[in-house]
Amino acid sequence: MSESTQTPLKRTPLHAAHLRSGARMVPFGGWDMPVQYAGLKAEHEAVRQRAGMFDVSHMGEFRIQGQDALKFLQHVTTNDVSKFKPGRAHYNWLPNDQGGLVDDIFIYRVNENEYLMVVNASNMEKDWAHLSGLTAGFDVQLTNESDQWALLAVQGPRAVELLAPHAEPDIVARKKNDFLAGKLFGVDVLFARTGYTGEDGYEVFVKPEQAEALWDKIVALGITPAGLGARDTLRLEAGFPLYGHEFGEDIHPLSSHYTWVAKDKEHFGREKLKSTPSQKLIGLKLEKIPVREGYPVKQGGQVIGHITSGTTSPTLGHPIAMALVNAEAAQGNDFEVEVRGKDHPATKTDVPFYKGA
Repeated sequence: MSESTQTPLKRTPLHAAHLRSGARMVPFGGWDMPVQYAGLKAEHEAVRQRAGMFDVSHMGEFRIQGQDALKFLQHVTTNDVSKFKPGRAHYNWLPNDQGGLVDDIFIYRVNENEYLMVVNASNMEKDWAHLSGLTAGFDVQLTNESDQWALLAVQGPRAVELLAPHAEPDIVARKKNDFLAGKLFGVDVLFARTGYTGEDGYEVFVKPEQAEALWDKIVALGITPAGLGARDTLRLEAGFPLYGHEFGEDIHPLSSHYTWVAKDKEHFGREKLKSTPSQKLIGLKLEKIPVREGYPVKQGGQVIGHITSGTTSPTLGHPIAMALVNAEAAQGNDFEVEVRGKDHPATKTDVPFYKGA
């Protein structure tokens, strides 16, 4: 495809703020996104030790309303949506009918018959079509609000402490996965005590036109802007699967350590999902050589799987990876990863690699 016919990259409402901060921008899921500012390691350490902030405005937001909103969500997801109350959120899956996932999502319960769903940016159009195609027979209304929200993720052990003096109502005493309307620096926002880093913090939903000023005020508190690079190393240390790597349309999600997301209930795609996975997702530790997605994983010289995500852990100081391997091979402890034609030893290790507060 020529340059002139390529679809232009979309920009979040914080694009100008990223450029002012000296961010290195890269294409990501159709968006022009910051991969780093001061540097990946510094941003990673800021989130682990103090507080950092990510622009995740590229994520999609769908509102689900109506008398059958709960019934509909129970049908299209694997986790039990009936178990959480208004003002709470939970992690969930959208299964397809082939034993894989359309997406992994977060659902926020606004009130008895109203929910907000956050979906991955690269899956937004696919998710919308999938959900819209399953509404028949349900008294439910779906609204795509993706252009109506900017989303800031403020994460780290000091994140809540730094935001709290400027927030109302109180955000300190809230529990993990709490969800509430409030104000931050006098601006109307939605607070969600959720995140993707393994640290405490809040994801803050704000109207796009107010996002840049809010970003600047949060940075002025001493909270470090962080890009996609640090977001990926943080989530990998915390053992969080990423759609397109550990999950996908043709990857059985029960091969992962997230089997708790599939509850024993009737839902779309349940029969295929009940099948036994032929693969298993495992954690690997290496001594020196970093490994990347797609590298072959071996046992006794035979290829038994591949790396799904890998990096050198800034916190632990050595390479870590998640790998999808044959289920029978997953029982072992010693593996090799092929890097540029040479095999390097790898040891199976528990996931998450790092446990925060």
